[in-house]
Amino acid sequence: QVQLVESGGGSVQAGGSLRLSCAASEYTYNSRYMGWFRQAPGKGREGVALIYISGGMTSYADSVKGRFTISQDNTKRTVYLQMNTLNAEDTGVYYCAAGDPKTWLCRSDLALKNPACFDYWGQGTQVTVSS
Repeated sequence: QVQLVESGGGSVQAGGSLRLSCAASEYTYNSRYMGWFRQAPGKGREGVALIYISGGMTSYADSVKGRFTISQDNTKRTVYLQMNTLNAEDTGVYYCAAGDPKTWLCRSDLALKNPACFDYWGQGTQVTVSS
């Protein structure tokens, strides 16, 4: 069964922190990597962070480097996104996704720019940062 369930979204003031969680079904957690994307109102989906399930290698969008951290707990089949020093530009719906590097366009440094690399998606969780 394919399942990704996000949680942890909410409202926070600028400068604050939130931690998102993404619980995956056993089938979905067999994917090579999992990532977080976000979509602000009127904008396209933006890749934020990615982690390889085996080995834990990570990749981040430049806009969140140094502020966001993606991590995993394999015993719980859960991926986390710790978000610190949030600002209004971080507002949006955050989606968890799972996928595999099907082509060279899906290698770690490019996958966040190519949502098609991800086969499975969660329903999304809202993050609102007020200034």
